[in-house]
Amino acid sequence: MEFKAIIPEITMSIRNQKKIVLLFALWLTLLPIMAQKGYQAKLPDIKEKAYYTLEDFNRVDKFDVHIHINTVQPYFIHQAIKDRFFFLDIVDDRPFGVPMDEQQAFAKFHLTNFPNQMNFATTFKVSNWNQKDWVATTIAHLKKSFAQGAIAVKIWKNIGMDLRSENGDFVMVDHPRIDSLLTFLSDNDIPLLGHNGEPRDCWLPLEEMTFNQGYYGAHPEYHMYLHPEYPSYEDQINARDNMLKKHPNLNFMGAHLGSLEWSLEELAKRLDAYPKMRVDITRMPNLKLHTFNDRQKTREFFITYQDRLIYGTDTAINPMDKPAELKDRIHQKWLDEWAFLVTDRPLELKGYGQLKGLKLPREVIDKIYFENASRFLVFTKKE
Repeated sequence: MEFKAIIPEITMSIRNQKKIVLLFALWLTLLPIMAQKGYQAKLPDIKEKAYYTLEDFNRVDKFDVHIHINTVQPYFIHQAIKDRFFFLDIVDDRPFGVPMDEQQAFAKFHLTNFPNQMNFATTFKVSNWNQKDWVATTIAHLKKSFAQGAIAVKIWKNIGMDLRSENGDFVMVDHPRIDSLLTFLSDNDIPLLGHNGEPRDCWLPLEEMTFNQGYYGAHPEYHMYLHPEYPSYEDQINARDNMLKKHPNLNFMGAHLGSLEWSLEELAKRLDAYPKMRVDITRMPNLKLHTFNDRQKTREFFITYQDRLIYGTDTAINPMDKPAELKDRIHQKWLDEWAFLVTDRPLELKGYGQLKGLKLPREVIDKIYFENASRFLVFTKKE
């Protein structure tokens, strides 16, 4: 083709470019007028999306099922409201830290002031275990707590790792006297949260642990590898499993991945065996390690058991916390874990390397972040 023959084509191209520039300039001129008249760019309907994004974090209602508030200060709740998080405040019977009754007083105080944002789980003491009326006294205490607003019960690791009977034997969670309490909960469809045992790391030498070397290195009194006279890891898991066999209708959630954080296969066996068992996913580093080792397998686990997994962080809010630092820390944790679950962005797992987020489908995220908690705790979102 001769040069003269392509001149009209070049001219036409230049004219088209000028038209595009003029149209763009006109759009910029009209944009402020359109905004004044209420014409705004419509965001895609979030329910139509197959996957969420990092930017959807503040567009989605979420629930954190594992929180401990040990102060009257409300700064954590203010952050939860800002980040669209509802939550369950959990009271437990610790032999250290804030006593059980004070924890419950904090929970009732915040429930009065923020009834639309939270619920709370009560617990029961075992210091009177050897008294003959322990069952009746405990049930009476629980009924009083329910009247004060509690919607669930927490059973803690002191049963199995601390409490002993009159003859010095460890009291395990499948003890016959505890059966009476669990029957009461089951008959009344009251949810039970169980922190039974500890991560398997607790029974391993420090050099074989995954994420807990710092804690057990600093607290050898809790490092069960050094205390072989205590019940074993298997003893704890077997007792919990036996409890669920005896109470198949118990509405139960195993805290911290049911203390089976080290093996998705072992956790899957329990979820298959006990249809009313759920777990919270508070041991997120272990889930990231599973993803690092086999992303596809971990993703398939989440999708297969999407109705049984509940989001939680096990965040403790204490009087000595600096409000600004605590708010920033929990916001960043919530945001980082959202990124891990909803995107396939590269993430760094300290001590191991880089992994990709799971990018779970939107319907799976909706269940893990809200719907499963709603079904387990039997509540509806308060407007």
